[in-house]
Amino acid sequence: MRNNFWSPFVHHKRAPYSFITGLLMLSYSAFRVCAHEIPVVPPAEAGLSRSKLEEVDRFMDGQVSQHKIAGGTVVVSRNGKIGFFHSYGKMDLESGKKMQPDTIFRIYSMSKAITTAAALQLVETGKIGLGDPVSQYIPGFANLKVATTNGLRAPTRQMTVRDLMLHTAGLTYGSGPEALTNAYARLKPMASTNLAEMAERLSQVPLAYDPGSDWIYSVAIDVLGRVIEVASGDTLDLFLKKSIFDPLEMRDTGFSVPIEKTYRFAANYSRIPDGLKLIEGPADSKFAAPVTFFSGGGGLVSTARDYMRFLTMIEYGGALEGRRILKAETVKLMTNNQLPGKVFPIYFGKEIRYGTGFGLGFSVRTEITKWDTAGHAGEYGWGGAASTHYWVSPADKLIVVTLEQIMPYEWDTEFGVKKIIYDAVQ
Repeated sequence: MRNNFWSPFVHHKRAPYSFITGLLMLSYSAFRVCAHEIPVVPPAEAGLSRSKLEEVDRFMDGQVSQHKIAGGTVVVSRNGKIGFFHSYGKMDLESGKKMQPDTIFRIYSMSKAITTAAALQLVETGKIGLGDPVSQYIPGFANLKVATTNGLRAPTRQMTVRDLMLHTAGLTYGSGPEALTNAYARLKPMASTNLAEMAERLSQVPLAYDPGSDWIYSVAIDVLGRVIEVASGDTLDLFLKKSIFDPLEMRDTGFSVPIEKTYRFAANYSRIPDGLKLIEGPADSKFAAPVTFFSGGGGLVSTARDYMRFLTMIEYGGALEGRRILKAETVKLMTNNQLPGKVFPIYFGKEIRYGTGFGLGFSVRTEITKWDTAGHAGEYGWGGAASTHYWVSPADKLIVVTLEQIMPYEWDTEFGVKKIIYDAVQ
């Protein structure tokens, strides 16, 4: 059943409230809503059908009751107004805490678009060039070789900053020819103490292919995080705070959850045949402690409110509430396909995402195909390993964020609500 801030004020014969108690609770709940700035309007005011959106409630309630998820949140913005912001189930089954609008989630690869946006700020100020070789910022990358079945060879060209943003850099997450997989397993670059160490280790791992000749999802945005550090002189956490989080008032987004906020941090689960298995509780999470390895590719936590503010800034052409984060022409590079034909469309193993390319930070739908038939042309978005997801359809003036905590990634919510939400557009 959908969670609601106002549920304590529904009269219950077994727990009557006095008039004063009710007022006090109303004031408290209203304070929480205002404190987290969740301005929700009736669906019709946002150009959405209430009756159609009730199907989202039924779908999500079903996911919870069938123990496919512990809980989740779905937010829909249209015409710049949030017309739907519902939470379901529990944020933590063990403690019994209900999912709330201000629950903090592990967003994993939803971090990538934020890190890319921060790097593009440095492109705009001339501190980074999209065509710059990555070795200009990480000298060890000048000597990278390509792993083949016949041994190592020099790449046809060096990887560029643009390659990092597009995932055409020759990097992977450890898959590839034997020389690559062996070096990656031995050096464990993603277990480094900081980004400088990660970059040094990666400089000893061969590439999987010549930069620009393929598209493989990879550690590229973590490398981009190191480029940001070198170009800006700040650690990535500090640069993101100054350039993105503070200007957009993304108060709950960062690389760890402060101890005073852990009560709002969701638990993480995996599916097992008879329900859900706890992977990581809030207090036991690596995100509940300070970190020194700032993974720009997958290290952030955030809330529905915060991420919606980031996406709204993007959809508004790089500005929000009078604060300009990016130029409009830069946003176009992010939200339009930048992949050349020879590496289009994107794919994951045997899963070919027909009609889907990549911009500087987002996947981009160029046409409607058999891959995700509910999607609309021009739609951009991405997701995170714990089954968090978002998409934006500029033509429909629509922004959707769905958050839950299930690993590995499950498509149920994304595919289950997408057509419903598009059908709700009036």
